[in-house]
Amino acid sequence: MAAAALVLGAGDAHAESIGRSVQGRPIKMRVTGGSDAALRVMVVGSIHGNETAGHAVIRRLRALEPPDGMRIWTVRTVNPDGVAAGTRANARGIDLNRNFPHRWRRAGHSGPRPLSEPESRAVRRLVRRVRPDVTIWYHQALRLVDYSSAADRALVRGYARRVGLPARRIGFLSGIATRWQNTYFPRTSAFVVELPDGRLSPAGATRHARAVLAVARTARRAATTAPPQIRQWRIPFGPDRKRDMRRYARRHYGIDDHRLVDPRVIVLHLSVTDTARAVFNTFAPNRPDAELGELPGVCTHYVVAKNGFVFQLVSRRLMCRHAVGLNHTSFGIEHVGRSEAGVFAHRRQLRASVALVGWLRDRYGIRTRDVIGHNESLRSPYHRERVERLRRQTHADFPRRYARRYRALLTNRP
Repeated sequence: MAAAALVLGAGDAHAESIGRSVQGRPIKMRVTGGSDAALRVMVVGSIHGNETAGHAVIRRLRALEPPDGMRIWTVRTVNPDGVAAGTRANARGIDLNRNFPHRWRRAGHSGPRPLSEPESRAVRRLVRRVRPDVTIWYHQALRLVDYSSAADRALVRGYARRVGLPARRIGFLSGIATRWQNTYFPRTSAFVVELPDGRLSPAGATRHARAVLAVARTARRAATTAPPQIRQWRIPFGPDRKRDMRRYARRHYGIDDHRLVDPRVIVLHLSVTDTARAVFNTFAPNRPDAELGELPGVCTHYVVAKNGFVFQLVSRRLMCRHAVGLNHTSFGIEHVGRSEAGVFAHRRQLRASVALVGWLRDRYGIRTRDVIGHNESLRSPYHRERVERLRRQTHADFPRRYARRYRALLTNRP
């Protein structure tokens, strides 16, 4: 059925019926923002008829003016029959979020075949037409933001931080909308927000609506920020080192993991060497460090050489021992040189560093104020250390006067 456009007012804002339900109810969608906007965002208030708290977020979003460069498609519900009846499924008893053509299987209420329902076919038509960069689907009532559908984890974690919910993995479910979107539309990032049970307060609706706009801005910055040229020069980080990193994380942070799952800080370091090779040789062996005598060996994620070459030594998905109290939530950036003044004097090195850090900041939604010098580690709100003798442990490199100069360059970066 062709969508019937209902123009609501001046400019580019308008409403449409994108299809009809089994019982003939219209599935209504509203668009706000300029038609020439580079960033496309889609938000769905509900797909299960008895999970309607997201409707309050939709109302709030529709009352807000999208930022320049952003166009938002809001759908109050794709299951109007279920909402009317107060049921999870549609009027035929089909769970619409098990009816999409990604690893669909006949089970329970998944329908006789993928896209058997007019509601799920309406969603497919809309997604194909809009090709959203970011899609957020509201559910209830697990109180989390789910990253198990291959969405951009930086966006998921950024949303979760802004609304005070944990970012967690629900696990694999067949035939769901987000998996289908992320698989067949690879430039998109679709994820689920599980709201609390019951109605969402006006303050809660506003908080979630603002989170939508915030993560969309993060996606826009990440899409328009070209990654710097990075040369891969990985140090050995095999099973033994990962096991040692996990043990370290348990001792120092109470985290039973070797992975860096929620980076919120970028730490600037000075190598006190003359070459990147010397940095590599220091970090490559997995041996107890000379200062604290612990495993795994110390390391860093990136090294920026004097000539402006950027080398990646460790995967961004791994914790790396570079800053006491912050390894669980930070990237380490090592700068080759004997002094901070020398780093600032080498223009190619400084430009490369700012490009790298700016890209990481935008890619992971890290605040500029959380780009810190190693000497500022104790000032960070994310500093965490369970070993008492190390709670005041820090280093002298990149003290505040240089870190502030660096943040100013980062703020003024195009």
